[in-house]
Amino acid sequence: MSLLAYVEPGESSDTEPEAEAEPDALVDFTAMLRQRQREYGGWFGCGSKMQAEQSDQGYYLEQYVLGVLDFSSQYGIDYSISYTAANVIGRPTKFPAYGDYPETFPMRTYGDWWQRAPSATREIQAQNLPKLATHDYIVVYFEEFVVPTEVAIFETFNPGAVVRIWAYGLTKHWTCLWEATESDLARPALDSRRFAPALKKTTMITKTLRIDFNHSRLNYYTEIDAIMLCGRTVSKTQSLLGRQQRTKQSHQSQRQALVSPPAEAAGPPAPDGSGGPISYKLRTLKFQPKCHEDGATKLHDFINNDLSQFLMEHSVEGGEPPPRVCLTDLPFEILLRILSYLDLKSLFRVGQVSRTFYDISTHPLLYAELSLKPYWHVASSELLCTLARRATMLRKLDLSWCGALGNVSPTEFKKFLTQRGDNLTHLRLNSCKFLNASCIENVGIVCDNLIELSLRNCATDPPLLNFSCLANLKNLERLDLFQTAFETELLLSMLEGNRKLKHLNLAFCGVSVNMDNVAAHLATYNTQLISLDLWKAHFLSARGLLSLTRLHQLEELDLGWCLREASLGDGLFQLLSNCPNLKKLFLSAVRGTTERDLMHIAALGKNLEQLDLMGILNITHERVYDILVHCPKLQLLDLSFCDNIMDRDFDLLAEWSHQFTVDIKTSRRY
Repeated sequence: MSLLAYVEPGESSDTEPEAEAEPDALVDFTAMLRQRQREYGGWFGCGSKMQAEQSDQGYYLEQYVLGVLDFSSQYGIDYSISYTAANVIGRPTKFPAYGDYPETFPMRTYGDWWQRAPSATREIQAQNLPKLATHDYIVVYFEEFVVPTEVAIFETFNPGAVVRIWAYGLTKHWTCLWEATESDLARPALDSRRFAPALKKTTMITKTLRIDFNHSRLNYYTEIDAIMLCGRTVSKTQSLLGRQQRTKQSHQSQRQALVSPPAEAAGPPAPDGSGGPISYKLRTLKFQPKCHEDGATKLHDFINNDLSQFLMEHSVEGGEPPPRVCLTDLPFEILLRILSYLDLKSLFRVGQVSRTFYDISTHPLLYAELSLKPYWHVASSELLCTLARRATMLRKLDLSWCGALGNVSPTEFKKFLTQRGDNLTHLRLNSCKFLNASCIENVGIVCDNLIELSLRNCATDPPLLNFSCLANLKNLERLDLFQTAFETELLLSMLEGNRKLKHLNLAFCGVSVNMDNVAAHLATYNTQLISLDLWKAHFLSARGLLSLTRLHQLEELDLGWCLREASLGDGLFQLLSNCPNLKKLFLSAVRGTTERDLMHIAALGKNLEQLDLMGILNITHERVYDILVHCPKLQLLDLSFCDNIMDRDFDLLAEWSHQFTVDIKTSRRY
């Protein structure tokens, strides 16, 4: 079962008659929370369930990935074998060698450069994020069920991005087997490694893992060669018996929690574990009343009638006793402000303290922004049902990464949007596998006030998105379709209808889109664009580049891997001349870049902060120095895999990196 689903106390039957009849409305969130805490040792199942060791009837097994279920991003394209998530399948092919290899799995970003770019976004409900946030993930499965004892990740390039290892058990719950700390990322490894952190002890049975990555400390792209799951096998009978036993215990615990008072409602216990807070206070004052006959009655009378006077007499001499002020005596507005800093789980916990706190913690203003992205492992249809009751003033919603294993149904999502989507301004549905054509149609019909729409990595086979419905949206300022397939005509219709568009991501958009036509459309209808990502977009030629030169407000442009012509003509010169505000320019593997183009970058890139020239053939250390001298705001310069920069130049680049305070990326570590 899922979290956050229960009937709101005090709801009248005439306000929402349909919801009252729904069976999922009878699930108690607090009961589920306590059960998950007891079962997994931490909120939302991040701990491990500790049980007695079963009899050893299995055997120790080491196995490699059989298939990839899901991932958030990859450097390669789906129909290629280079730099894709599928490369983690099977045994390591490059380990223990260190270096960049197309046979491995890298992701799209590294470091914090993407958060410094003009296209950077703010997290919705940022207080929900853990200390080490997850930027990317991959979900893999193996052939045999085992009780996990070790997970080994073979890292062959820039190790150090793994922050969490999850396992999906027979109970259909995710358990965090390992979580990194700040110290784990403080000193990243400088060579390839077989990373196998100590896992939490568990008796759960699994063959599905999820690996979370945080790229903020990386010097360059990380690459994964393989993943190995080690553990002891169990018989099928043991698996079924264990599952039945856990299910029975879960149901018993839920029934017990439904009739038990909330744990938070009780006063704080005494440090020695005996008595309550009043008894502890009396002991600190060395108060020992003589209670022989009818002692309970006398002590009760003392507490009711004389305790206040006793405490006043034993207060600090010469000082007036402080007024007795309770937290609930504060004005409602102040309490609401305090609770606005809490994450979602804390809001639900606070609601169990008292009726007053429940009324405050369920106030619609606290749910104007909702992000279930950090709670992907417990997000469910029941969760959406419960939040729909509270989020009557919802403006921003992030459901990224939710529903990968069927916990969120398309029907419940559409119902939620129908109830609460008409005022949405920001909607992020990145890597949401529950989406279908009907869901997208609902977005286009209901959410007509959207300013931001993000549908990253929502591609399926066959493509499910019905973009004709999204043409109803007229107020978009940010549209993110990274790694999502669509058709050219439907995209052009959207662009024509959203002339306030400022940020557009069409990276990995598929082979069916003619980017020259898109560029011409942008130059006609979307001249307010600030950032444009066309990384690995196909069919963009020098003609399309000339069209982009009419976007005078551009501050960020990524043309990596999409201009493969022998010459760019005057396109780059015109772009730099007409777009003086450019701060980020990525020309990764744009083979047609000439020495003349590099001279134009030095002469016209006065505001450049990030410049990617990875894989450029014609660059020399003279042109590098020219760029460093004439681009005073430059912070990042990627020169990796530039063939004309010889080994003898690397020491010179290291010196320039310090001299100009620029992070220069090269194929060689210095």
